[in-house]
Amino acid sequence: MPYQNITASLTPEDIQEIKAALQTIQKKLPFLVTLSVEERRKLFKMGDKSLAFVNNSLTAAQTNRDILPASFDVEEFTRDYQLAATLTELLTGLRQVTEQVDDTLLAVGSEAMSSSLTVYDYVKTAAKKTPGLKTIAEQLGERFKAMKNKPVKVASGS
Repeated sequence: MPYQNITASLTPEDIQEIKAALQTIQKKLPFLVTLSVEERRKLFKMGDKSLAFVNNSLTAAQTNRDILPASFDVEEFTRDYQLAATLTELLTGLRQVTEQVDDTLLAVGSEAMSSSLTVYDYVKTAAKKTPGLKTIAEQLGERFKAMKNKPVKVASGS
């Protein structure tokens, strides 16, 4: 769907249902872990290209158990592979929703910011003649003070 001006709202009930759905997802996945940056760095990564390798390795393990040491747990390997495949599928859907929420937030935030800038311009103009608006204009102007105080980078002419 092409982007157009967003006119939408969520009822308190909708918000509660969405939060409950997120909690349900977390409850259905009690085994999820949180890895540190170092742990993530050390682990093997199984991307799309590796999925076929792992699948073929699993087939080899299942059909040739006699060549593997007795300590190798083929059933655990099977469960790991199946869970990885399922989580990959779920993650694809979750990423799509996350991307849509992120894009919508960016778009609606931009709309709100644009409206805010319009209000700020009107308040600044009206503050010159309307008592009581000067304080509001100054308050709204705080948003831009940091930008005015930043040093300007001069582009080198190389």
